[in-house]
Parts: sequence; C-alpha cells; structure tokens
Amino acid sequence: RCRISTDESDGTQKARGSCGVVVVMGFGIHLCMSLASKCCIKSTEGAHLVAAGSMTTIRRFTCNDLFTFNNVNLDILTETYNLPFYLQYLAKWPEYCLMAEGPGQQAMGYILGKAEGEGKLWHGHVTAVTVAPDYRRQNLARKLMNMLEEVTHKVHNAYFVDLFVRVSNTVAISMYKSFGYFIYRQVLNYYSGDEDAYDMRKAMPRDVHKESIKPLGRPIRPEELEFD
Repeated sequence: RCRISTDESDGTQKARGSCGVVVVMGFGIHLCMSLASKCCIKSTEGAHLVAAGSMTTIRRFTCNDLFTFNNVNLDILTETYNLPFYLQYLAKWPEYCLMAEGPGQQAMGYILGKAEGEGKLWHGHVTAVTVAPDYRRQNLARKLMNMLEEVTHKVHNAYFVDLFVRVSNTVAISMYKSFGYFIYRQVLNYYSGDEDAYDMRKAMPRDVHKESIKPLGRPIRPEELEFD
C-alpha cells in the first residue's frame, strides 16, 4: 500500500500511500497528516515533511519561496516583513518554516515559527501562519499548525505553543480556539501602538498540569513581554 521512490532532482526519497499522502524522507522525525480521514502510512522512520492530500504538498519553506508567495501575503491581515527577517528564520529555525503548495507549485499558505524561552517558559512560537484567500476552508491552517506543534513537542520538548493575534480579528481568534488555544493574557498597544493583542497558548504534553495556559488575569504592556 506504500510505494517509495527517489526524486532524481534532489535525491530525496518519498513514500506515497494509497490515500495520496506523500512523505518526504530523511529529516530526523516523522509526521503523518492527510486531508483524507485516514492515512495508510502509519509511521515512517526518518520522515519529516508530508503532503496534505494528493493536491497539496507541505514542505520546507525555502529562500526561493520569497519570490512566489505574494498571492498569500495579499491578505490585509498578513504581515509582510523585510528580507533579513525571513532569512533569519530559515537559517535558525528551518524545522518551523513550512510551505503548502498546490498544482503548478502555486503557493497556498505557509507558517513560520521559532523556539525560545527558558525553564517552564521554553516554548514554540507561531510568528506567522496564513493561507491565500483562494485556498481557505481546506483545513490548511490547521494542518500547518499541527505540524508546528508536532515539531515543538517531538523536537524541542517545549511546554507550550503561543501566538499573538489582534483583538479585533474575531475570525482568527475563533479559529485558534477551535485548534485548542486559550487566551492567556492581553497585551496593550501591541500592534504599532494602536491595537491590543491577545497572547494565546496551547499546552504541550510536557506541561502535564496545563500551567502555561492559566490566564494571567491582567493586561500587560509590550515592554513586559519576556520575549519579542
């Protein structure tokens, strides 16, 4: 039920299951996700990146993607950063930088993240997750978030994942809540000094008692944040 082949262009091995899932081999951990309800590839040692169904591939974000992701960043709520910002993430946290692409290598969405903190504040952070308007309502954001959480848990053994979202972005807040995130605290004037943010968190298995997601109970200012 599983066929393994080698891509002659880059030498990577790929396992394709009968459900259409493609697993790119050789990055040290294994993940298995699919748009299908079940996947016949239960576990593949050494695999890291997985295609989310037969029409969508989730792979590492690369430098070349910076020239082709404009259709994703056209969303008014998606931040566009300077080039050194993206390059820093690709160099320091490549395992957290993923791109979803469709037929014709069309960029559909991506996620950028990092690991930071100390002690019980050691966590994964979602810097950006966005899906192009034409490709929404396909569970791509959920799959990208699931993969980032998997890296946070299995690679970094962190206590939680956190992210910041505008308090006015009710659609995104509802989406994150459906993914299992809770509002931990409110950060005053976080966005360019004119809008507050919610710091939302999801506990990882290492945080057995869910201490990381207990609400702070008071708003804070940006200068009180432990990490940028």
